[in-house]
Amino acid sequence: MRIIDTHHNPINGLTHYSEFDMTQETQAHSTPPQNQQASPKKKTSKLKWFVWTSAFLSLIVTPLVALTIYALTIYPTLPDAASLKDVTYQVPLRIVTEDDKLISEIGTKKRIPLDYTEIPERMTQAITASEDESFFEHGGVDYTGLARAVVELVTTGSKKSGGSTITMQVARNFFLTKEKTYLRKLNEIILSYKIENELSKQEILALYLNKIFLGHRSYGVAAAAQTYYGKPINQLSLDEYAMIAGLPKAPSAYNPIANPERAKLRRNYVLRRMFEQNFITQQELEAAQAVEVHAKLVGARIDIEAGYVAEMARAFAIENFGEEALKQGLTIVTTLDSKLQDAANLAVRNGLQEYERRHGYRGPIQHLTPTEMTDTEQVLETLNSIEKFGRLSTGIVTAFDKTNTQVMTLEGETITLAFEGMTWAQPYINVNAKGPKPTKPQDVLQIGDIIYLQNLDNKWLLAQDPLTESALISVKPQNGQILAMVGGFDYFRSKFNRVIQAKRQPGSNFKPFLYAAAIDKGLTPATVINDAPVVFHDRALEDVWRPENYSGRFYGPTRLRKALAYSRNLVSIRLLQQIGIKYTIDYAQQFGFPIEEMNQHRDLSLALGSVQLTPLEVVQGYATFANTGYKITPYLIKEVRNFNSDVIYRAEPKTACTVQCMQDDPTSAERVISAQTAYITTSMMQDVINYGSGRKAKVLDREDIAGKTGTTNDQKDAWFSGFSPDIATTVWAGFDQPSTLGRSEVGGRAALPIWIDYMRVALAPFPNAPFARPEGLVNVPINPDTGDAVPADFPGAFFEVFNENNAPDIPSVTETKIHQMTEELFE
Repeated sequence: MRIIDTHHNPINGLTHYSEFDMTQETQAHSTPPQNQQASPKKKTSKLKWFVWTSAFLSLIVTPLVALTIYALTIYPTLPDAASLKDVTYQVPLRIVTEDDKLISEIGTKKRIPLDYTEIPERMTQAITASEDESFFEHGGVDYTGLARAVVELVTTGSKKSGGSTITMQVARNFFLTKEKTYLRKLNEIILSYKIENELSKQEILALYLNKIFLGHRSYGVAAAAQTYYGKPINQLSLDEYAMIAGLPKAPSAYNPIANPERAKLRRNYVLRRMFEQNFITQQELEAAQAVEVHAKLVGARIDIEAGYVAEMARAFAIENFGEEALKQGLTIVTTLDSKLQDAANLAVRNGLQEYERRHGYRGPIQHLTPTEMTDTEQVLETLNSIEKFGRLSTGIVTAFDKTNTQVMTLEGETITLAFEGMTWAQPYINVNAKGPKPTKPQDVLQIGDIIYLQNLDNKWLLAQDPLTESALISVKPQNGQILAMVGGFDYFRSKFNRVIQAKRQPGSNFKPFLYAAAIDKGLTPATVINDAPVVFHDRALEDVWRPENYSGRFYGPTRLRKALAYSRNLVSIRLLQQIGIKYTIDYAQQFGFPIEEMNQHRDLSLALGSVQLTPLEVVQGYATFANTGYKITPYLIKEVRNFNSDVIYRAEPKTACTVQCMQDDPTSAERVISAQTAYITTSMMQDVINYGSGRKAKVLDREDIAGKTGTTNDQKDAWFSGFSPDIATTVWAGFDQPSTLGRSEVGGRAALPIWIDYMRVALAPFPNAPFARPEGLVNVPINPDTGDAVPADFPGAFFEVFNENNAPDIPSVTETKIHQMTEELFE
C-alpha cells in the first residue's frame, strides 16, 4: 500500500512531499537498527550542497577562469595602441611636375591624410553629433549606448542605434577584422581603453577621420570632399559637411551619387543632431536642409595634363619600389615644366586640327531627328555620352542665322559658330582630294547634327576627332632633362606613347648626322657634290633604286650647306657613298642611336633616313649639336619623396661641361663630337630656317635656332627637329598605321607648325643671342657657285665657316683678275 506524506519545513519555508509503501514501513519496525537506510533529510542536504556549489562555480569561478585564460593567451597578442602614433595610411602615388603641379594620383584608395589642426571644426562637430555624441566625455566605451543597443537587439531582433564609439571603430578599423563575434567585441572594448590611455581625443578623432571608408574609393573626409565636391575640405558648406558625416554608417546606402534621396534623409538627420548638440542654430539647420543634393563625382584636382608622363612615372615607381609604391604615399617629382607641358599639349592638338582642316570635313558625329530634339534633357545626355578627347567638346546644331550657326553645347548653353570658321569644311574624299568649297553654313551642317567643337583663343570652331597622331618631346640639352612630352593627341584615346614606343623612319631628319660625319671626315660646308640622277643596283636593297628629290628636279653641283638647307636627296646619297656606310654608322652611334637598328640599314638608303628611330632617340641626337658636342641621356624623374617628404631617390644626370672641364669628371657627359663640328653643323641647320625647307620658323624672329625637316617616302612621316642652346625639341606627325598624309604634307607643313607654336613659348624666357662660337674656326670668302675660296672683293662672295685645320687658302688675286692679266700680256 502506497501513501503520500507531506510536511512543512519551518527553516526554509518549503513543503516537502514523500512517497512510501505501507508494507515496507511495517517491515521496517521489525528490522534491526543496523540494517536501517540513511534518512531522506540527509540526501536532500547533499543535493542542495551540490546545486549551490555548481551555481557558485558557474557564476564566479568560470568567468574568472575565462578571464585568466583571456589574460594569459589573447590579451598579450592584442596590438600595441601606441603604434597608432606612427600609423601609415594607404595613400595613392602622386606624380607632379618640377614646379609641383599635380599630374596624376594613382592607387586603389584615394586618401588625403590630415592633421587634427587641418580638420575644420564643422567636420568634427558633424561626425561626433552623428556617430558618438559623448566622444569627448567617455573613456573609450559608452556603456549606456552598448546597453541600449543590446536591449534593441533583444526586443526587436535588430539594433538601430550603434553601440560602438569612435574609439571602438578606430580599434576595429586599424587592428581587427569585421567578423561579428563576442570575442571580437571584447577585444574591441579592451583595445579602446588601451587607445584612450595612449592617445589624446584629438589624435583618435584624426585617425578616424583619415581612415574611414566613404564610398567611391575614398578613404577619409578630405578625400571624400574632393571626390564628391571637388573642393578642399576647408571650403565645404554646412550641408556638405553633414553629407560626408552621414556616410560612415553606410557608404553605399547613403551615397549621394547612388542614392541621393536616402543620402538627403541621412544628411538632414546629421543636421538635426548638430542642432540638438547646439553646434548650429535653427536658422542654419533650416538653410542647410533646404539645399538640394548636388554632389557629383570629381577626380583628383589635376593641374597639368600629361597622361603619357604619368604612365612612365608609374612604371618607374613599380620598377624601383615594387607594387607597394602605389599605396605608400610616394611623390614622384618629374622634370616637366608645367608651362611648357601646357604649351606642348596645345601645340600638338592645334597642329592636328589644322591638318584636319586642310583635308576636309568627314561629317557630323551623328544626327538627331526633329522629334528626338524636342527632349532637351535626352539631347544633353546624348552629347555627354559621346567620347571627347583632346579638350574637344560636343554640341548640336539648333538653328541658322544668316551666316551664323546656333549650337547648343553639352552644358545647355547656346553658342554661335561664324561661317568664316568653317569655310575649310569641304567634303573629305581622301587625303589628296576634297569636294566643293561651301558657300553657306547649310552646305556643311544640318539642324540636328551633333558635332565636335574646339575652343581656340576664346572662339568656338567646328572641329573633328583627328585620324592622325603626333608626338612632341622637348629636353634641356645640357643634361637631358625632359621639359615637355606629348605621346599623342590624347592619352585616353590611345595609351601608345609615340615618343618612346613609335619607331619610325626619320627621313631627312637624319641628314645632319650624316653631314657632321662628313665634316669630321675633312669635308666642309663649301664642298660641292653633284645633284644629278643616279640608279643603284644595290644587293642589300634587292632592287633597282632610283632616288630623287621631293620636287622631282635635279640641281647639278651643289654646296653641302645649300644641299642640307633644301634637303637635296641625291647629294646626301653621294655624300654617304663618298665617306662610307660603316664610318657613318659608327659615327652616328655616338649620338645614342641604337647600333642594332643602325646595322639593319647598311645601305645607301641610310642617307635618306631609312633607319627607324623614336622621337626620344632623335631629340637626344639633336641635343648634342645644341650643347656643343656632348652626349646626354634624357631623363624624366627628378626625385622621389616618401610620405614624410624625405627624398628617397634623386636623379644624377651627367651634364655637358661649359667651363673648366676636366676629362675624368664623373659628373660630366661624354664629348662625342668637337665643339667646332657641332657649331659648323648647327650653322648649316640655321640656314634650313633662314631660307631652306624650315623657313616658316623665321616667324619666331630668333637668331638662336637651328633645325631640320624630315619627310619619308609618300609623306608617311613628317618631322621637324630643332633647337636653341637651351632647348631641343622634336616633333613627329603621321598615322599610327603608316599611310600617306597627303602629297603636300611634308615635315615643313605637318610637323614644323607644331614645333613653332611650342617653341614660341619655350624660347620666351631666353635672350635672343647667337650660338656661341668656339675657338679654332675661321671665316673664308668663297664663290657661291664653286665653293672655292676667293678674295673678299669677289662679286657675290660670302664668308663660309671652316675648321682652321682644313680651311682653304684665300688667293691673293681672283681668277678673273688672272685672266685679265694674261690677256694684257698677249695684247
